[in-house]
Amino acid sequence: MSDKAGTVGVFVEQDEGVLANVSLELISKARELADRLKTGVTGYLVGGKGVEALARDLVALGADRVVVVEDARLRRYETLPYEKIMVHLIRKSAPQIVLYGATPVGRDLAPRVASSLRVGLTADCTSLEIGDHTTARGQTYRDILYQIRPAWGGNMIATIVSPDHRPQMATVRPGVMKMAARDATRKGEIVHAEAGLDGSEFVMKMVERVSSVKKVDLTTAQIIVSGGAGVGSRDNFKLIHDLAATLGGVVGASRAAVDGGFVDRDHQVGQTGTTVRPKLYVACGISGAIQHRAGMCEATKIVAINSDPTAPIFSVAHYGIVGDLNQVIPQLIKAYKAKR
Repeated sequence: MSDKAGTVGVFVEQDEGVLANVSLELISKARELADRLKTGVTGYLVGGKGVEALARDLVALGADRVVVVEDARLRRYETLPYEKIMVHLIRKSAPQIVLYGATPVGRDLAPRVASSLRVGLTADCTSLEIGDHTTARGQTYRDILYQIRPAWGGNMIATIVSPDHRPQMATVRPGVMKMAARDATRKGEIVHAEAGLDGSEFVMKMVERVSSVKKVDLTTAQIIVSGGAGVGSRDNFKLIHDLAATLGGVVGASRAAVDGGFVDRDHQVGQTGTTVRPKLYVACGISGAIQHRAGMCEATKIVAINSDPTAPIFSVAHYGIVGDLNQVIPQLIKAYKAKR
């Protein structure tokens, strides 16, 4: 199996034949990085029989080449066989970058692959860029991957580089990269590779699989109404639910609201929660710490309601309402219903 050296690779996560959204986001981002580096995008698609059917979606989003490994034993993710396959594929195709979703699967697989390949890994990135790096000794590295992530509890943003070893590897949080529009006319190469497994890798036996569904999907929501510490209590958070229901949106929250027990963690927006890009984001009683703003600042329209006119949230808001949310929200609901 040959491949164009120096491509940008993506481990494509799928479960029961359904592609993870984060993998589609990463294919889109890989296309952007590859164009900057004047190289191609390679998707590594591993799964059970029939998984090849998913490859066309990857090509439509920007993959030039999809390496498919099909084996009935790979229908569900297992650490050891997936690690062995990825290490083999990476050594064979020699990508300069490999990206994984910062999901339970990606967080399990990526560090094991990095350890086997003796390369670095940056976890939970929120941004990726290409640039140059000059060391303290004056040595300059051209066109390397800037792996950007929150550090020190989210109080600062760190840019991490791995200049000396390839591939440069990172896991990326779901929702932080924008998924490109599909182009069904794109052409790409789909190549099959052998799993190369002797059976000794399958040391686990699944007795029972229990899965839980998130109560809210913030990443696909077009309207999000979020509450912060200023809401005051779990009981008062009903105002946020009422406004979200009126607007046809979903409920979000700041970390302070989640930590205060006002709402479940599935609703948390921000660097330590979910990064969102809705058409409308309404921030109620949220001061606007940098960690929260980083998770919602790319919303198309942002409306902030806060009693403090100096709250940082107003710096990113398109419309600001200075007032008590206990008075403002009922008036908004009344006005919206009247207009509708």
